[in-house]
Amino acid sequence: MSATILIVDDEENAQINISNFLNGRGYETIGVATLSEARKCLQQGKADIILLDVQLPDGYGPRLLDETATLATRPPIILITAYGDIDMAVEAMKNGAHDFLQKPISLTQLEKSILRAEEVVALRRELAHLRQRRQDEEDYIVGNTAQMRALMNHAQRAAEASVSVLITGETGTGKEVLANAIHRMGPRANKPFIAINCAAIQSTVLESELFGYEAGAFTGAEKRKLGLMEVADGGILFLDEISSMPPDMQAKLLRALEEHAFRRVGGVNLIRVDVQVLAASNRHLPTLISDGRFREDLYYRLKVVDLHLPPLRERKQDIPELTGLFIRRNNQRMGMNIQDVAPRAMQALMAHDWPGNIRELRNVIERAMLFCDDACLDLPHLPAEISGLPPC
Repeated sequence: MSATILIVDDEENAQINISNFLNGRGYETIGVATLSEARKCLQQGKADIILLDVQLPDGYGPRLLDETATLATRPPIILITAYGDIDMAVEAMKNGAHDFLQKPISLTQLEKSILRAEEVVALRRELAHLRQRRQDEEDYIVGNTAQMRALMNHAQRAAEASVSVLITGETGTGKEVLANAIHRMGPRANKPFIAINCAAIQSTVLESELFGYEAGAFTGAEKRKLGLMEVADGGILFLDEISSMPPDMQAKLLRALEEHAFRRVGGVNLIRVDVQVLAASNRHLPTLISDGRFREDLYYRLKVVDLHLPPLRERKQDIPELTGLFIRRNNQRMGMNIQDVAPRAMQALMAHDWPGNIRELRNVIERAMLFCDDACLDLPHLPAEISGLPPC
């Protein structure tokens, strides 16, 4: 990763020495001497990381912490000063400073601090990419049934209140899509949305993925790693396939949710976070509780609001609207111009039971469009198990 570091220091020699050191390690640097110049650079989006002197000619450097507090892309700020003390350091860290270095600066410590800040920048860039990708996609939480209208009303209320939500439903019903919708509907829309599939990660790795680890915590842990719960601070953590979480991790997750804090693997300090947790499962959790495979206390901690997505076979009246949605999306993505669906093709779509739910419908429409050379999808374009026609 290539990071641009803004050095805000009115001492010219300090600027030059730090710039030369960082340039030699592949970083781009910008040097300014005042807060007003620093603000201009921030407005222009030039800085990934900021090295900020405390005493500046036109003001008190840490004011920049307050001014950038609401920015979704707030650069990590490392304070540097010859005037600091431990009380100032603690206060600065509470206000969002990434680190605190005292002059004369140790270049070794500076490099370590910059590397940690780079991790934050890299994670934010990835989150911005994922957020943009979600915004570019159309939702398929659509439906005019009373059940779907009630579900979306409850989702809106849960989003606005930032409470824990348990989303249930068969595979392919759109549980993660609903979680994304809750993210966009609530006050955390401009904060991170972090998803983790509990079934796709080995139980031995899940704790370090969720909570992170300190350097030296285990063999191969060469440097500190932020956990996904920490990355999601201020935003939403989506735990997909929560039923697959091992019992020991269920206990650790429950504790973290109750205390709004956790320790990294190999760490001793409590890390406090403000995270809204959404969990999803395609399995019946009360049955797993009865079998001793899921903690009842965690279940009720997650299920402040319970949202159940019905299978597509129970909301077939939504198939035409969903079909139109997928056609529009694929027209744009695939450079096509399909405008209609023949009545007999729509009848076949409505008659199918859709064991794969909305995901299956989406794939069927994409496949049908690949084989369509006209402006209208028709029965021969559909798979044989849906059209009832002999396979080609």
